[in-house]
Amino acid sequence: METFSNRMKGRTGYSSVILMFAGAFAVIQGLLAVYEPRLFAAGATFWFSDLDTWGWIIFGLGVASILAGAAVATGAEAARWFGVLVAGLFGLGQLLFAEAYPLWSLVMVGTSLVAVHGLFTHGGEARTASALGSTHETAETEQDQRPADVTDVRARRAA
Repeated sequence: METFSNRMKGRTGYSSVILMFAGAFAVIQGLLAVYEPRLFAAGATFWFSDLDTWGWIIFGLGVASILAGAAVATGAEAARWFGVLVAGLFGLGQLLFAEAYPLWSLVMVGTSLVAVHGLFTHGGEARTASALGSTHETAETEQDQRPADVTDVRARRAA
């Protein structure tokens, strides 16, 4: 049975955490856009609709991102692809929302790109680590063998 530590290895685990944190920030950002519109740029024009609609869109993408991050943490292959899809949509939504809060939206686009990169390029790390055994266990095995080799060399030199 695969343990949680094996599923959360490397950049896949990092991408899971990034998705959840970015989703939490997007939920806050969406709610602020709906309930406190004065915090955002006045007179912003959007691709369609108004700030309230985009606030709800960002809120929904934030919830989806949190769910995707939790799903990626399970280590399932389908969850990884779901995470890539949600992170891509999240980045696109933030890019379209950039008119209201440009700098923060670009930071969020960057986090979604980091998450997509981690899920695409390092998605198989968790499976490889669980199939081969934990890298920590491999390092311990090599260290256990090393003192025996050193002892043998010293015994040969003494003889």
